[in-house]
Amino acid sequence: MKSAKRNSGFSLIELLITMAIMLIALGIVSSIMGRAMSVRARESRTADALATARAAISVMSREISNSGFGLYQPGTRTASNGIVTSESDDHRIRVRANLYNAGGTAITPGPSTLEINRPGEDVTYFFDADTASIVRHDPHGIETSPGVFGPRTSVVVNKISNVTFEYYDYTGGDSQATGPLTSPTDSTARVRIIVDVELDQVYGQRNPEHVIFASDVTFRNNNYMLSQY
Repeated sequence: MKSAKRNSGFSLIELLITMAIMLIALGIVSSIMGRAMSVRARESRTADALATARAAISVMSREISNSGFGLYQPGTRTASNGIVTSESDDHRIRVRANLYNAGGTAITPGPSTLEINRPGEDVTYFFDADTASIVRHDPHGIETSPGVFGPRTSVVVNKISNVTFEYYDYTGGDSQATGPLTSPTDSTARVRIIVDVELDQVYGQRNPEHVIFASDVTFRNNNYMLSQY
């Protein structure tokens, strides 16, 4: 009788207690793992958003910085910043540049005047809320036949929440800028590009969150900037 009692198994109460302890332990481990995965997802989406914002700004900065290259005010040698002020605001910017250095006055495109009808010489960037993307439009972006160019519209980058352009004016020899302005003028020499990316939702994290990335772009051909050299 003593031998049988010594070899008996766990009681029901002992099994229940053991199972309860295991369930508690599994719950703690699952909670820790879930939190770790959530943090990892948050960091991943933040990194993706930053990469997206940087890519967008990099693409725009290259062309916007060339705005006004080879352009001068009609009848003078005063440099133009190349911005089409009537078609630029805080969510859109249109810039022109005479990259091929053809002609010399801003009258009408032609053999003896300014030619800005080649790819990359007349570019508009704007935010399209319907597709959450930055769009680039070039009225002469694609060569349809030899010497003839047609419009081209393309998406620069998507998954963007907003794009804002802030303009800074420089007049005379004053090194202090006037701005930020919501629209440009003939004295605008610098623009700040602000890209806002709303992060994808992650379970267990505060939503929504935004990553904002900004960069200043100086127009190389603005009259004020040229006077500094």
